[in-house]
Amino acid sequence: MGSSSWSTDAYHARQAYNSSVGSSSFGYTDDVLSSTPRSAWRTHASLDPEGVATRESRDSAEHPNSLAISVLFDVTGSMRDVPRVLQTKLPDLFGLLLRKGYVEDPQILFGAIGDATCDRAPLQVGQFESGNELEDDLGNILLEGGGGGQVTESYELAMYFMARHTAMDCLEKRGRRGHLFVIGDEMAYGSVKAGEVREVIGDDLTEDIPFPRILAELRRRFEVYFIMPTGSGHFHNPKVRGFWDTHLGQNVIYLDDLDAVSETIAVTVGLAEEAIDLEEGLADLAEAGSEAGAAVGKALRPLSRTRGSVVVADAPRGMGGDGGGVDRL
Repeated sequence: MGSSSWSTDAYHARQAYNSSVGSSSFGYTDDVLSSTPRSAWRTHASLDPEGVATRESRDSAEHPNSLAISVLFDVTGSMRDVPRVLQTKLPDLFGLLLRKGYVEDPQILFGAIGDATCDRAPLQVGQFESGNELEDDLGNILLEGGGGGQVTESYELAMYFMARHTAMDCLEKRGRRGHLFVIGDEMAYGSVKAGEVREVIGDDLTEDIPFPRILAELRRRFEVYFIMPTGSGHFHNPKVRGFWDTHLGQNVIYLDDLDAVSETIAVTVGLAEEAIDLEEGLADLAEAGSEAGAAVGKALRPLSRTRGSVVVADAPRGMGGDGGGVDRL
């Protein structure tokens, strides 16, 4: 996937058309909510992880230096507003990455996370795309708005999929990890449950995987960030904050403005790829007419002190990240 190119003009044309005919950007959710009993809700076929061997980020003639960027957001409870806001900010995300040269050939994957203990669409995963096909993936996400009523969601199940069902040329050819952003406001469960993996993804997993172990496996393939946006139900919950601070340290991003999600992602990638420092990123936002600079600066100040391009030092070629140490340049 990922051989096409992003067009901001095409994006705006599609939005204008949808507005003129009264259509939502999340057509699948609207169709499901209006015509399907809750007991029959299902993940859209294009985003269903069951039986998927890999989601691939590959080089092509049009994009010879691909970099995999994944954004997975919690669609339970109060977090269901996140994808709607993110969808309106797509031009900012692609525009900053491309126009300012943060990344030569970004390939972006969108997905959604629910709760595998009770939801009907606990994991939805799109393709890595370089163009406006991303709008189709977002439009096919089911904003279920469920969750189990506790302070945990199935982030660990999504991390399992991304660790074991992605293939990326940035890693396999160049030894460079992709970037994975999880947007949410709750904790992961303590382990990847074998039964949920069999049911949702289809792998014949024979034993549970403790959360720290699957996170360590994932981090050999991706630089992993957790974005916690204000307005979410557990933004101020010290237990949730402590959980992610313990596991991800400065890669936890507390964001005071949900409207700044895309700008935050773009500047974070720019920092990690050593395309900019934080002040340059904030200047780019101002030049682009964005009002997100204050929120982005506050959110990324701790992260910016240690950012450097991330290289997997000894990842075997073609093996996708079983290597060991990490070098920060």
